[in-house]
Amino acid sequence: MTFKPRRGLTEQAADAAVDQACRMLRLPTVRAQFPDLSEAAAREQMSYRGFLAELLMAECDDRARRRSERRIKAAGFPREKSLRAFDFAANPNIDPAVINTLATCDWVKKGLPLCLIGDSGTGKSHLLIALGTEAAMAGHRVRYTLATKLVNELVEAADDKQLTKTINRYGRVDLLCVDELGYMELDRRGAELLFQVLTEREEKASVAIASNESFSGWTKTFTDPRLCAAIVDRLTFGGNIIETGTDSYRLAQTRAQAAAANAAAG
Repeated sequence: MTFKPRRGLTEQAADAAVDQACRMLRLPTVRAQFPDLSEAAAREQMSYRGFLAELLMAECDDRARRRSERRIKAAGFPREKSLRAFDFAANPNIDPAVINTLATCDWVKKGLPLCLIGDSGTGKSHLLIALGTEAAMAGHRVRYTLATKLVNELVEAADDKQLTKTINRYGRVDLLCVDELGYMELDRRGAELLFQVLTEREEKASVAIASNESFSGWTKTFTDPRLCAAIVDRLTFGGNIIETGTDSYRLAQTRAQAAAANAAAG
């Protein structure tokens, strides 16, 4: 196809043509940034190729940002947490180098598990959400859920004869983040249904869990010893285990703030 340049367009007509074309081609970022970028290109005497590249890269960057935002929203995180906001100094049990390596999401690509084990207030849920967010930003499909919520959903699905569909839905995501595992005892049926989800994902897609119980204490959650051992095996084989410790830095932070407030008042 031979390109025939349109001659004699006024600046106003050209701007209108660009606006209309961007609407038709669904290029909202080019449409929004064209006026500023065109003025900058004129000031800096940018080449036509350079100007076009700037416009297209801006569109691509913005689309990537919007895709990340959609994946983060679809993950269902209860709150926003980032690795940048994590206070490593307050919890010396956690090695920043290890967490930064996990943030590359290589373990998600390989379908490996991750276990964050520690008492309440030691940062395990923060890290679970933050690493899940990193995975979503890297292009992976992520889903966050509480352990009890997942089990309840599986039981309801089984009762409604929708279990296979529900397990497949959880099986399709690249990373399943399960928080608060170990806070409540699960009956045998619930534990078996959870085991089915883990088995469906084994060596194919990653599972990351946060638990306030060490593995030796999981028999309080999974009362069948053999089932408990099988679940521990599914969640640890070839994966990473991060122990966040027993000292609540959240409680220490609260006490420090209270002490500072009392000192200021006195």
